[in-house]
Amino acid sequence: MWIALLILVVAVALVLAGCKTTRAGYESAPYRVVRSNGNIEIRDYPALTMVETPMGSSGHGADGSFNRLFRFITGGNDAKQKIAMTTPVLMSGSGTNALMAFVMPAKLKSGDVPKPKDDQVRVRELESGRFAVLRYSGGRNPDNEAQSHGRLRAWMKAGGLRELSPPIYGYFDPPWTPAFLRRNEVMVRTEPGA
Repeated sequence: MWIALLILVVAVALVLAGCKTTRAGYESAPYRVVRSNGNIEIRDYPALTMVETPMGSSGHGADGSFNRLFRFITGGNDAKQKIAMTTPVLMSGSGTNALMAFVMPAKLKSGDVPKPKDDQVRVRELESGRFAVLRYSGGRNPDNEAQSHGRLRAWMKAGGLRELSPPIYGYFDPPWTPAFLRRNEVMVRTEPGA
């Protein structure tokens, strides 16, 4: 009995450490926290260079959108340049307007990013600005996203902050990470003086 419990504890510890190590192994999009309130932060982001691609109506990347972006960073570009994976993977829009994006490493500015070989992948820059951001856990699904956006929207409304963009969802962990350990975020652009 004690041996089984010890094995279970060790297994759980390894899973927890593995998830944290996996996330920590990637460069993340830079930002500066202006203020925070629990799991909500007001952040200033610099301009972010990204590669993005349309997602199918399912919005889960099952249409190959993740693979298109992954091929780009593993050499599927005119320079055959390998580019480091970063976090988070960003998703925005819905239906036929849904997009998935990888943020480029900070050392790569827009002009330094090689041209994608795939016509469905494009390089663009997300304009710098101030964002309200809610961190949450759980699996990626429309209900979890809607609830998280609703909580952020209610917090912003109570604080007199305006939403200046549709939500952008950020996912930091690989799919094998248990849902309760995942770091997810929803972010909405707000006024510079917020």
